[in-house]
Amino acid sequence: MPGGSSYFVNYFAKEKIMAEEVKTENAEAEQVQLSLQDIATMVQIIDICSKRGGFEGPELEAVGGLRNRVVRFLNAATPKDGDTPEGAVPEVEEATEESAE
Repeated sequence: MPGGSSYFVNYFAKEKIMAEEVKTENAEAEQVQLSLQDIATMVQIIDICSKRGGFEGPELEAVGGLRNRVVRFLNAATPKDGDTPEGAVPEVEEATEESAE
């Protein structure tokens, strides 16, 4: 057997390096992307949480400020000839007291 155990060590070291290169290439290919529709959905989620009482009084200023900045960004990033993207959260009918009886 040529090289004995050093042959196997070198072989496995090369395999490990090749596997790490493949992982690196895959990580580079999977870039994080955020679309305008994603941002519109974020605004919609903030509105839903606020409507349902998901934030306490002291938090409302920070949440509202963030929402306003996101909406300004969304409006600035939307092409002038295009429609403003809408959120992707489905509309859910709220149960009323009459329908519960």
